[in-house]
Amino acid sequence: MNIMKMMKQAADLQQRMQAKQAELAERTIEHTSGGGMVTVIARGDLTVERVRLNPQVVDPADVEMLEDLIASAVNGALQAVREMVAQEMASLTEGLGLPSGVRLPWS
Repeated sequence: MNIMKMMKQAADLQQRMQAKQAELAERTIEHTSGGGMVTVIARGDLTVERVRLNPQVVDPADVEMLEDLIASAVNGALQAVREMVAQEMASLTEGLGLPSGVRLPWS
C-alpha cells in the first residue's frame, strides 16, 4: 500500500469520525435508578442533559439515598453513552485492516 493512499484513508477516516461525533452529540440515552425514581438523560458527548426526580423520592430525612440514586443514574447513563459511542465508532474502522488489539481513543 502506498503512503499517499494511506494518508488519504486516514484523512477520510478523520472526517467520518468528526461527522459521527457531531451526530452522536445530538443523540441521547435515558437511564433510570431506584425503579424509575431518578431518570438521567445524557447526550452522546458525555454531558448530562436532564435529571428528573419522582417527587416521592425527595425526602429531606434521607438525602443520602437521593444522592446515591442520582449518582447511580448518572453513571449508568454515561456508561450507556460510552458503549453507544464505541459501537458507532468501531463501525467506522471496519475493513481498515487494523491489527487486532489496536485500541483507538474511543474503544
